[in-house]
Amino acid sequence: MKLVFATNNAHKLEEVTKIINDDFEILSLKDIECFDDIPETQNTIEGNASQKAHYVYEKYKINCFADDTGLEIDALNGEPGVYSARYAGENCTFQDNVKKVLEKLEGVENRNAQFKTVISLIIDGKEYQFEGIIKGKILKEQKGSSGFGYDPIFQPEGYNKTFAELAPEVKNKISHRGIATSKLAEFLKNI
Repeated sequence: MKLVFATNNAHKLEEVTKIINDDFEILSLKDIECFDDIPETQNTIEGNASQKAHYVYEKYKINCFADDTGLEIDALNGEPGVYSARYAGENCTFQDNVKKVLEKLEGVENRNAQFKTVISLIIDGKEYQFEGIIKGKILKEQKGSSGFGYDPIFQPEGYNKTFAELAPEVKNKISHRGIATSKLAEFLKNI
């Protein structure tokens, strides 16, 4: 069965493809020649995931899934949350976002945070959602060079390394996206 993952992010595509079993061929937006700027105008992570999946399903009539992820920091009232990818502005880099978080948390003791991913799957017009959450804390400085986004400053609970320091297979197993994708994979096995 072919499934489109509504993303242009090569890192996400690689992470998810490693988790989904071989019974499914995962296609990217590029594979279906979708070069649209898919809207993400909802004010929740769940809403954005759903909006992206519906956009692809309705336009291309192909079974698909989309995800949205947010870093939610306790001391910042859940920020950056749904705005995680563009926290430092519309055309910002991952590094700009990390810098903004570190600046906002300067001198703050409570550095508890969580990553949350929601995947919306649409099969034959019916939608299913899968959530993955991992708790941790924001470090005061960046560590590690793997991963992307906020990985160099996020240390998951129970580990003494950031996501950017962990081996990809370890991160994929314990991460928010890994948890949500495992739930998706389990669901797909039973279709």
